[in-house]
Amino acid sequence: MVKYCAQPKDDANAAKAKGSDLRVHFKNTWQVARAVRGMPLKAAQTYLEQVMDHKRCIPYIRFSHAAGRTPQAKEFGLTQGRWPRKSVELIQGLLKNVESNAENKGLTDVNELKISHAVVQRAQKIRRRTYRAHGRVGAYMASPCHVEVIVEKRDAPVPKPTSQALRQGRVKTPAHKRFGDRRHRCTYK
Repeated sequence: MVKYCAQPKDDANAAKAKGSDLRVHFKNTWQVARAVRGMPLKAAQTYLEQVMDHKRCIPYIRFSHAAGRTPQAKEFGLTQGRWPRKSVELIQGLLKNVESNAENKGLTDVNELKISHAVVQRAQKIRRRTYRAHGRVGAYMASPCHVEVIVEKRDAPVPKPTSQALRQGRVKTPAHKRFGDRRHRCTYK
């Protein structure tokens, strides 16, 4: 039995896929998984195809020190983005695998599937050495990763609460509507 770091809410309406010790950069794959997490399955596959064609980019948020700027990142309210080909191909393969697993499990309508869990974890580094000047040796390591994807059937949309439910106190009114701008007033006059 393969272990996953998360379990779906309803195992009958979910499908999983996993890859271990994959020779792709952890940091790039982390960004790709973060970008597709929460998307519908078909929308994520279309998005990754557009990334491969350089029509859209993967936004870089966490490991973004040396990532260049691109106008395509404005879509996400950011400035930095890249097109990590190898990581995108890997995630595309996992999404195709999880789609096949869902069909095999009896979840026939692929349009109802949503990526509920996509996580990337660091794997053990692959250690090599490179030879430097004056007889020294330097580390020359790869940063592989483990990737997990879980898709679930999308829940039915929750209806907006009626005014009667608000009056009866079954739904809490947000604080900014209850207090107005009172939070911002000076209280020490």
